[in-house]
Amino acid sequence: TFTVEEAVESIGFGKFHIMLFLIMGSTGVAEAMEIMLIAVVSPLIRCEWQLQDWQVALVTTMVFFGYMVFSIALGLLADRYGRWKILLLSFLWTAYFSLLTSFAPSYVWFVFLRAMVGGGVSGHAQGSPPTHGIIAMCSCFNPFLSLGKVFWLAGSLLIIGLASVVNPTIGWRWLIRIASIPGILLILVFKFIPESARYNISTGNMVAALATLQRIARMNGAVMPEGELKEPAKERRGRFKDLIHPKYFRTTLQIWIIW
Repeated sequence: TFTVEEAVESIGFGKFHIMLFLIMGSTGVAEAMEIMLIAVVSPLIRCEWQLQDWQVALVTTMVFFGYMVFSIALGLLADRYGRWKILLLSFLWTAYFSLLTSFAPSYVWFVFLRAMVGGGVSGHAQGSPPTHGIIAMCSCFNPFLSLGKVFWLAGSLLIIGLASVVNPTIGWRWLIRIASIPGILLILVFKFIPESARYNISTGNMVAALATLQRIARMNGAVMPEGELKEPAKERRGRFKDLIHPKYFRTTLQIWIIW
């Protein structure tokens, strides 16, 4: 028999991990464009709808409020129904409400729709457990994790560059439509990303976990370990109160403050 970790070590680094890095890293481009979009659109909607300072600030606030609320809900759903499904849902959700924002007839509708976009973008965060779960299939891939931040930077620079051209010519509504294109493209290529083998193992789906590992092995030109994939010993799942346990409370506070 062999475990997922042993299969990971046997498969090693290869084409699959490069493809995964590029596709999942591109979510950073889409996410950065949607978040940074408000900074380059706010001056225009201020003039169009004669907004006060607090109304302009409320747009950004509601985006992150939607992010906060939906990240909790989508996190729970990801644990129950799988990371892949929730991540795909977040791409569809974000693209849909982002496009709707470009047709917002009033300030109230604009704020509501951007809050929904924030909720959809929060689903990208659910990609961290499965993505890192898949990426961590090969320990030598870890150096690429920090490099992934380059995608966020690229998205930020891209939306600012687009705004400098699009806003003065065809307007902010077209800027929002153009900014939704990366998210739509991700929907089309996301089928190439499998569900995390570790997640499938945790739900007892041994067949799917083995199929994922075999697919990665084929792409990498590697050989699977001999024997049968075995399920690891059951462990108690973490709970929220573990975060405030005396053993971890200081670390929990430090992380919360940093974020």
